Formats: sequence, structure tokens, C-alpha cells
Amino acid sequence: MSETSAKAAIIRLFHVYRQYHAKNALTDLTLDIYRNEFLFVTGPSGAGKTTLLKLLYRGEKASEGQVLVDGINISRLARNRIHLLRRKFGIIFQDYKLIPTRTVHENIALVLEAAGRNARYVRKKTASVLRTVAMENRQNAYPPALSGGEQQRVAVARAVVGDPTIILADEPTGSLDAKSASLIMGLLKAFHTRGATVVVATHDRALIRSIPARVIYLNEGQLTAAPTI
Repeated sequence: MSETSAKAAIIRLFHVYRQYHAKNALTDLTLDIYRNEFLFVTGPSGAGKTTLLKLLYRGEKASEGQVLVDGINISRLARNRIHLLRRKFGIIFQDYKLIPTRTVHENIALVLEAAGRNARYVRKKTASVLRTVAMENRQNAYPPALSGGEQQRVAVARAVVGDPTIILADEPTGSLDAKSASLIMGLLKAFHTRGATVVVATHDRALIRSIPARVIYLNEGQLTAAPTI
């Protein structure tokens, strides 16, 4: 973490709870995530990692407590303002969530079109990010025709095409081979170097050891002392 990062938290959680059917998925979570930080969130399956990421972009709402993003209390954010919050985020899902009936190019372009960008900008920006993830030669392919590693590269491209300040990645290498996983993590490191805050939820200890970064450990929805990684 850089000196600049240490001075400014871009995300702050204060005594956050998330309940499902009277059971806590997250319990009394207080956490700062710093601007331009690379952060790993780890812990066993069911520990609350995915729930935490969802709270950050208001995919779900905290049952109690406050979540601040860039100084905005998103727990109080009106529904018609959530789409503006989400423009700050690029989100990478473990199961890709690509639209199977749209081409690679179209899956990425949709992000910019939804933000109201003009057609010329959409073409140029989409082409640029496809080159960055080395998928320009597959831009007219449909997701079902791609390998898992290729689909995840498209998912990364979709996440970053809008130049988000925060990238959230939920088990981004969970279903990939070692070579593809290394490529995906290299891309995340590159976008972090360019200034993005990157939060990666993973249970893969080898992945965590591959990048020098702060690690927080969740167990049964609570922050606990991390075991040796």
C-alpha cells in the first residue's frame, strides 16, 4: 500500500451486518479499503466474501450499519441513483455473466451504451480494451464458443471498459487453469498500476501469495486474524 493510499479510504464500512432469514452472513464488520489499494478478501466457502462485495456496489443492502463509497453513504442511496454509483465499479464474476446471444464486442460495448456514450467512442474504446486483454481476434465470437480463460478475459474487459475507480473480482480464477489464472491476475495488477482500487475475493492461497497486497480474512461473517497464507 502506497503512502497516498494510506491517507484516503475510498470505501468505509462501519458496524455492518447482513442478515438472511435471521442468520448473519456478515457480523459487525468495520473496514477501510484505501484508494489505489490491492486487497485480497479470503476465508472458507460461506464466510461472507461474496456478500461483502455485493454490499459495496449495492447489489444487496446492509441490514445494519453504514457503507460509504467515495464519501457517499450508499445504505441511504435512492434506487434511482444506484446506477450512478455502479459506474464507479467494474465487477468480475466467477461465472462470467456474459450474454450468450451477444458477441464479445457487443457484451463489452453494452456497458458504454448504457452510460450514454456515442457510437464512435463506443467503437474506439471497446476495440482498445479488447487489445488490452488480447481478445481483438475473437470480437465477433459468441461466449459459448470461448474457453473459460477467454470468457474471463472478456469479463475483465467488460469490467474495465468504463474506466472504473474500483474493480471487484469474485473468485476470478476459480474455474481456470494456472496459465489463464496468471493472465487474469496480470491484467488486474496492470489496472491497479493505472490507479484502480482492486478487491479480489478468493480462497486460493497460491493466488494470494503471488501478489504483495493486504489480506483480510473472513470466517462466519466476521473479520478474524488471518492464518498463515
